[in-house]
Amino acid sequence: MDRTYKNFYRQFYLKTGGFLPTKPLNKNLFPGDYFQIKNGEIILLGNIYRNAIVARQDVDISGVIALNDSNWNFSDGISKPYSGRAHGHGAIDGQIEFSKQILAFANKGSFIFRAEDPESVKINNWNDIQQQLIIKLTQTLFSFRELYVVTESATAANTTLATAGEANAELELASDAESFGLVDIFGHQNTKTIQSKDIEYYHRETKRKPAYFKAKKLVVQDEKLSYFISDFIAKENNLSEWTDSFFDSNFHNDIDYNTQMIMQNAQGFYLDMLQSNELNPNTALLYFKWVDANLDDVEKLFGAYGN
Repeated sequence: MDRTYKNFYRQFYLKTGGFLPTKPLNKNLFPGDYFQIKNGEIILLGNIYRNAIVARQDVDISGVIALNDSNWNFSDGISKPYSGRAHGHGAIDGQIEFSKQILAFANKGSFIFRAEDPESVKINNWNDIQQQLIIKLTQTLFSFRELYVVTESATAANTTLATAGEANAELELASDAESFGLVDIFGHQNTKTIQSKDIEYYHRETKRKPAYFKAKKLVVQDEKLSYFISDFIAKENNLSEWTDSFFDSNFHNDIDYNTQMIMQNAQGFYLDMLQSNELNPNTALLYFKWVDANLDDVEKLFGAYGN
């Protein structure tokens, strides 16, 4: 899946209050699933309940939660050059009347999404289990340094998504259901595709697949990162003295450090530079915390391969 879908993922997060679609789009994710993002894909590794990482007495999953329909029906870069009633000739019934609509997609990545009766199920007691998960997932059971845990999964009675593969794409639709009149017919079960131009993806899902989720991600505590960055820069600022004395050369040693770039990358290599046994079950909570998955993680889903 290329960057064509990035706009849809960003808008989905913003419109639905923090949910993200799975990647690929037909993947199922349940509360308690834990995964990593590798080469722009979600790699499912297990489930904290199925793998008994959380004890049975600590399991607390909600019932079905109804979500706001209006937040799950949205589009970007879409116009409707034509929407109305048309006439045709049926082989059996003779003259027939049907609803017809043309959707125009302004840009590559423009999309329209419709969901009916969205619902979710979530972990009720995340605050009660989050600390034991840090210890178990980073120290006693596993040694993860990067991880996401699904805290809420959403489904819908049906969903329909159309995404443009090029600018000025079009989708022409028709429905013979009389009740539609001049209303939007996109996403309805009786709607048929007459023709399309430069549409990258067009699919209607009729099963309640848990293909949308909220998640917590494992990150390093802010104060630990700040200390590491300050210490790193201080040590590197003395590098020129060492190189001048160690190497018999005239190397140019001045270094211009970009603190923002160090902040962006520190999450990855900071823990690798800790002294042996500095990170252990007794200190894990000093180094790690959970934060909500956000738009930064959309960037990871569509980042360069190899990251």
